[in-house]
Amino acid sequence: MITILHNNRCGKSRAALQFLESKGVAFEVRNYLENPLSEVEIENLLSKLDTSIHNIIRKNEDLWKENFSETTYSDSGLVSILANYPKLLQRPIVIKDNKAIIAREIEKLEKFL
Repeated sequence: MITILHNNRCGKSRAALQFLESKGVAFEVRNYLENPLSEVEIENLLSKLDTSIHNIIRKNEDLWKENFSETTYSDSGLVSILANYPKLLQRPIVIKDNKAIIAREIEKLEKFL
């Protein structure tokens, strides 16, 4: 099963959702702002993405700049921040089995499927 971590206010996220719909792919949508990921889910997601916590944080967000940018955090501290402030999560993220990608480019999503 495919899951998309989706934010409807994000154009890239809406484009990925529309792409999945156009391909007739069965998937479920998780609006992570309304249903945030737990710390354990974030750790699992990092494993599926095969990346560092630093790569899934939106550091250009005002929330990050105003509250977190001036301090150095451990990886577990960053996971906790993401669990408490889901707006900082990169989007969209598409999960398929034990793999995941940040699907900001449709070409990347198409290859992933």
